[in-house]
Amino acid sequence: MPETTATTAADGGTAAAPGKRSLGTGPGRLLVTLYGIFTVAAASRSLYQLLAQFDRAPLAYSLSAVSAVVYGFITFSLVRGGEGARRAALACCALELLGVLGIGTWTLLDPSAFPDATVWSDYGMGYLFIPVILPVTGLMWLRRSRTERPGA
Repeated sequence: MPETTATTAADGGTAAAPGKRSLGTGPGRLLVTLYGIFTVAAASRSLYQLLAQFDRAPLAYSLSAVSAVVYGFITFSLVRGGEGARRAALACCALELLGVLGIGTWTLLDPSAFPDATVWSDYGMGYLFIPVILPVTGLMWLRRSRTERPGA
């Protein structure tokens, strides 16, 4: 059974509460960084677009705002750690993947519905396809990092 060790700030780590697995360490640190960057990017972009250009493409800008909320929740869950946060992040990564695939397909089938791109348009092509790669990677990491259950 994997052990969770608490480290102090003096050790250069983050303190993990007893019974909580830190999801943001090791490979999870890269996920936290990428999700954090995407949270800021999607939130700032959509906020500007919703305030200054809403009439131009309200659906696209609203969907970008939704993606920012999803990214933020996943970032928070990865940093928080623990089994409950892992399950919440797992559900959000699955929702994110469905969103990327659904919106990506919608933008290809009906481009007129999206006069401007969303974060998830064309499966994230405007973001080097990171929006479709990120949830897949997140799902793999979250499944791998699940804690062993007693009697399992």
